Amino acid sequence: MTARVALVTGGTRGIGKAISVGLKKAGYRVAANYGGDDAAAKAFNVETGIPVYKFDVSDFDACKAGVEQVVKDLGPVDVLVNNAGITRDGTLHKMDAKQWQSVIDTNLGSCFNMSRVVIDSMRERSFGRIVNVGSINGQAGQYGQVNYAAAKSGIHGFTKALAQEGAGKGITVNAIAPGYVDTDMVRAVPPPVLEKIIARIPVGRLGRAEDIARAVLFLVADDADFITGSTMSVNGGQHMY
Repeated sequence: MTARVALVTGGTRGIGKAISVGLKKAGYRVAANYGGDDAAAKAFNVETGIPVYKFDVSDFDACKAGVEQVVKDLGPVDVLVNNAGITRDGTLHKMDAKQWQSVIDTNLGSCFNMSRVVIDSMRERSFGRIVNVGSINGQAGQYGQVNYAAAKSGIHGFTKALAQEGAGKGITVNAIAPGYVDTDMVRAVPPPVLEKIIARIPVGRLGRAEDIARAVLFLVADDADFITGSTMSVNGGQHMY
């Protein structure tokens, strides 16, 4: 059988990079989307050999054109991992409309945009795997992140609804809710604050990007067809939901 095609949004850095690399090692033909960091994307491509595609996941037309290019280069998308996300933190009484909308559009809107573009092909071929990356902060909330928490919480509801629509067509839709993972974003947290975060994680460490990648690989496997509409928490026991 020809290797399945997997598309990972935000797939060249952090958690997304680990997912892209993990999928390639597992035998998938992988396309990694990115939004703005050309230097990082080029370095990723040189290091991994995975082709990169630059487009704005918050823009439906850009997603449509981007996926069309992936299909032209690699074939129809069998696996979609909606990983792209941004933060624009601030308490609500100081947050402006742009901070709110940009996070909603990029983190949640992209799940609609990308899923809508690939869903018809998946339905026609009676196979699809969609994994949406949520967050522990979408489950438990987080001070100063009403926009991020709302978007990530929305992803969990989006996942459950789309799972019901896809089940009869061989399409599974699941979510992963990572806890605090050792990425550039988390490393930017002041050390005293980071120490307090780690102290609340029962396993006693930050997550690794590879921890999330392994969960994705489990959910996108051909024989994971009885798992759909679920949210897998990968957080070291910090929040049991």
